[in-house]
Amino acid sequence: MRVRSVVFDIGETLVGETRYWADWARWLGVPPHTMSALVGAVLAEGGDSADAIRIVRPGVDVGAEWRARRAAGRGDHLEEGDLYPDVRPALRRLRDAGLWVGVAGNQNAVVADLLKGLALPADAIATSGEWGVAKPSPAFFEQVARWAPGEPGEILYVGDHPANDIAPARACGLRTAHLRRGPIGLTTTAPEADRTVDSLTELAALLTPR
Repeated sequence: MRVRSVVFDIGETLVGETRYWADWARWLGVPPHTMSALVGAVLAEGGDSADAIRIVRPGVDVGAEWRARRAAGRGDHLEEGDLYPDVRPALRRLRDAGLWVGVAGNQNAVVADLLKGLALPADAIATSGEWGVAKPSPAFFEQVARWAPGEPGEILYVGDHPANDIAPARACGLRTAHLRRGPIGLTTTAPEADRTVDSLTELAALLTPR
C-alpha cells in the first residue's frame, strides 16, 4: 500500500472521551459511570451519543445546553492526558519516515485551536467546524483529498467508526484503516477497510517497516 499522507480522525482515535463525558455527567448531575453506560447503550443501538444527554434530560436542546456550559466556563477543554498514549510516538514515527500527517475530524473550530495548542507532531490540523462540512458527508472526505498531499489512493484515513469514517472515505477513493478502540471501534467491524489495527503503534509499524 503506497501512502503519502496519513489523516487521523480525532475522537476515540487520538483523543479519549472519558473526561468529556465525565464533564457532561457533572453538568447534568449524574454519576460519571451512569453517563458512560448511557453513551454505550445508545451507541450500541446505532444512535447518536448526544442521545445520552437527552435521556438524562428529556426534551433538552443539546446545543443550548452546550452554550450554557461555555457561558459558565465549562466548555471545550483538551489536555495532554486526553491523548491516547500511542499518539505522539506513532505520529512522530510517521513524520520521521517522510509521511505527511494530518488530523481532521468532526469537531468545532475551538477544538482545532486546542489541538494545535498541544503541539502534536502533525503537519496540519482541521475540523468540520472550520471546513463547514462534517462526516459522513462525502464533501468532508473530498475536502480531505484536496487538503492532504497525494492522489486519493495515496491518502490513508484512520478512524474508529465504520459508518462515519471508513465507508465514506473509501467511497471517495481514499485508503482506510479501522482502529479498534473506543466503544464503537471495539464493537464493530469494517471488513472493507484496507487495514484493521488495535493501536496507532501497530499502524505506524505497518507503514514504516524497519
